Amino acid sequence: MLCAMPVTVRINGLDELLAQQLSVVSRGQLLGLGMKDNSMQWRVRPGGPWQALLPGVYLGVTGTPNLLQKEMAALLYAGPGSLITGPVALLHYDLRTPKTLDTIDMLLPPGRRRASVGFVRLHRTIRMPGATTSFGPLRSVLVPRAVTDTARLLTDARDVRAVVADAVQRGRCTVAELAAELSAGPVRGSAMLRSVLAEVADGIRSAAEADLRDLIRRARLPIPLFNASLYVGDTFLARPDAWWPQAGVAVEVDSYQWHLSPEDADRTNKRHDRMFAADILPLHFSPRQIRREPAEVIRLIKDTLARGLNRPPLPIRTVPCPERPAANQAANQ
Repeated sequence: MLCAMPVTVRINGLDELLAQQLSVVSRGQLLGLGMKDNSMQWRVRPGGPWQALLPGVYLGVTGTPNLLQKEMAALLYAGPGSLITGPVALLHYDLRTPKTLDTIDMLLPPGRRRASVGFVRLHRTIRMPGATTSFGPLRSVLVPRAVTDTARLLTDARDVRAVVADAVQRGRCTVAELAAELSAGPVRGSAMLRSVLAEVADGIRSAAEADLRDLIRRARLPIPLFNASLYVGDTFLARPDAWWPQAGVAVEVDSYQWHLSPEDADRTNKRHDRMFAADILPLHFSPRQIRREPAEVIRLIKDTLARGLNRPPLPIRTVPCPERPAANQAANQ
C-alpha cells in the first residue's frame, strides 16, 4: 500500500525520453534513468498523472491512449528487435484492412519469454525480417510481410482478396514479393492466401473481380482472360477486368471507390468510348450487382457472348496480364 508520497526529484533525461517515445516509457528505461519503483507506482496510482498500459510499460499522461501510443507500448513490452506486423502495420502504409484495430500483432524472436496480454498479441518466429522500416519511434515489417501475416489472421476469403488487391493495386508491393513471403512462411494458415494468389495468376486484382470469376465458374461460362491489355495495332485500347477475345466481349466491374474524382470518371468514360469505337461489346457491373443479382449478370453475359460469337473476330491484339508468371509460380508452390 502506498502510505505516503515518495520523495521526488527531477529525473534527468525523462522529459526527452517521453518526447521521443510518444509519452510511453518502460520500467527498465525508468530504472536506467535512476527512478525508483515506489516513484513509478506513485505516478500510476488511481488519479495519478501516469497510467499503466501493459506490465512494466507506462503512459506519462492521463486520458485514453491513442493507437500510436499503444504501438509504442507494445514494442517496449515485446522488447528489443520486436516488430509491428499484421493489420496495424498495414495502416502505416495507408492500406485498408478489414480487421478491427483492437489488437496489435507483434513479431519477436522465439527465445524471448513474453506472453500475449491486453491489446498485444505476440507471434514468435524464427523468420524475423532482415529488412524493416520505421515510422518515428515505431518499428514495422515491410508491406509483403504485413500482408501475408494479416492474411493468416483472416477467416474470410473476401477479406484476404481485399488486403492483397489493395496492396498490389496501390503499388505498395508486387505479386512476386508476396509469392516469396508465402513460400518462405509456414504452410499452416496459408490456404486462403495461396488461393488468392492463384486468382492473381489469372489476372484478378480485386475482391470484386474474384466474385465475378466465381460467378462465371459456377455458371460454367467460358473462362475469360482477366486484366488483359487490348490493342489495335500498337494503339492501346483498354484493360478490362474480363475479356473474351473470340467474342469481343469485355466486362468491367465499376466500383465507386475507384472513381472518387472527376479525373477518374473521365478516364473511365474515355476507356469505354475507345472500346465502343473498336466494336467491342462492353458490359459494366457494380460489385453490388454481382453479389445481389447474379442470375441477371449471368444472363447478360450469356446473351452478349452469343451476339459476339455470331460475328467475325475483331482485329484486336490481346496481351495477357503481366503478373501471370510470377503469381502462377507462387500458386504452384
